[in-house]
Amino acid sequence: MRVAVVGGTGSFGAALARRLVEAGYDVVIGSRDAERARAAGAEVGADGATNGDAARSADLVVLATKADATLETADELRDAIGTTPVLSVAAELAFTPSGVLPTAEATSIAARLQERLDGPVVAGLHSLAARNLGAVEAPEEDVLVCGDDGDAKALVLELAERITAGRAIDCGPLASARALEGLTAVIVNVNKRYKAHAGVRISGVR
Repeated sequence: MRVAVVGGTGSFGAALARRLVEAGYDVVIGSRDAERARAAGAEVGADGATNGDAARSADLVVLATKADATLETADELRDAIGTTPVLSVAAELAFTPSGVLPTAEATSIAARLQERLDGPVVAGLHSLAARNLGAVEAPEEDVLVCGDDGDAKALVLELAERITAGRAIDCGPLASARALEGLTAVIVNVNKRYKAHAGVRISGVR
């Protein structure tokens, strides 16, 4: 399966691309700058292309841009993505003196992407930090995934299991992505408070 990591030159996108290559996926890193994408791809054993060309060539598109650029990027790539499944990993965060908070948006970025795109959107990987994902060993963390399309969610669940040492957990419909995105704020606060690199493990699930 060919996976396009749009925004793959950033810290999370690059770490994800490396893990996907190690897991045996055919990976293309996307960027607005094709040369930058090719250079980033060469570092991890992936191809590099413009965001549009990367999306057109893929069986799954991962939107790994910063949260404030995700919706705009999706609008720009709508035709290139077509009906290809999309994995949304972005979470909107508000940084305040009292801590990191979810924003006041009523719906998740993933749900807003679904309104814009023609293919199915799946939400996941929010609890994985770039540092943990890019470490020498795969993170011993569970990955939480939401989505309405069974086939698309199955692709992402398989991907999640192959890039971590934990489990891929089906957390239900796309509407639950608001909670997953908000969980990112909790994890950031925990890491800041305890100077840690915490992740998520779900107990009681085999």
